[in-house]
Amino acid sequence: MSLSLDFVPLPRALNLHSVIDMVVTTLDARDPYTFEHSYRVAYIAEMLAEAMCLPQSQCRLIHHAAHLHDIGKIGVSDKVLNKPGKLTNEERLELQLHPSIGCTILSKTPEFATMARIVRHHHERWDGTGYPDGLKGEEIPLESRIIGLADAFDAITSHRPYRATKSHEWALDEISRHSGSQFCRECVDVFFTQRKKLKIGLYQSGKTATSLHHANIEHQTIMHSQKVTLSSLMAS
Repeated sequence: MSLSLDFVPLPRALNLHSVIDMVVTTLDARDPYTFEHSYRVAYIAEMLAEAMCLPQSQCRLIHHAAHLHDIGKIGVSDKVLNKPGKLTNEERLELQLHPSIGCTILSKTPEFATMARIVRHHHERWDGTGYPDGLKGEEIPLESRIIGLADAFDAITSHRPYRATKSHEWALDEISRHSGSQFCRECVDVFFTQRKKLKIGLYQSGKTATSLHHANIEHQTIMHSQKVTLSSLMAS
C-alpha cells in the first residue's frame, strides 16, 4: 500500500522568520559573506527605523526586507559573484540585475509582495542615478532608503582582501559626503545620532565581516551605486 502525501499534516501558515531563515541559509550555501552581511544590514536598518520613530510594524518589515535584500544574487553568475578582481562594466551590469531578480523571486508569494518592492529599490539613489528604475527623492520607498544606507555602511566597513578595513569614522565621513546625492538626508541625519550604538552592537556575533570578492558592493568608491547603462557600455 502506497502512502499519499494527503496524509502528511502541513502547517496552515509558516512562520515568517522561519521562511526568511530558510531562504537566507540557502544563500549562505553559495555565498557566506552575503549571508552574514544580510544579518548586519538587518540590525542596522531596524536600529535606524526605530530611531526615526517609525511604527513597530514598519520596523519589523524593514528588518525582514533587509535580511532578503540581496536574495537576487542567487541569479547572478558565479563568475561575477565570486570574481576576485575589479568588475568590468558588463559584469557590473549583470550584478545590477540582482534587485530586480530579488523582487521577482519575492513577488511569487503574496505575503512577500511589499518586501519585494522594498528589495527592488534598495539601490536607487536620492539623485535619481541609481538602479534599477532610476527613482528619485521621495519616489524611493522610505524602507528602501533605510536599507540602502545600512547596506552601504556595512559594505564600507567590511574587510576586503584588496584593501584595508575602513573604520566606522571613515565610513561615516563617506556617507556624509554623499548625503543628498546617494542618500536621503533625513536618514543620514538620524543615522549619525546612532553612531555609538553602531560601535557597541554591530559585531556582537564575533564574526569577521569579510568579503572575498568585489561583487557584493564595490565600495572602494561609494559611487559604484550609479547605474551602468547600455549607452555607457557602448562608449567604453
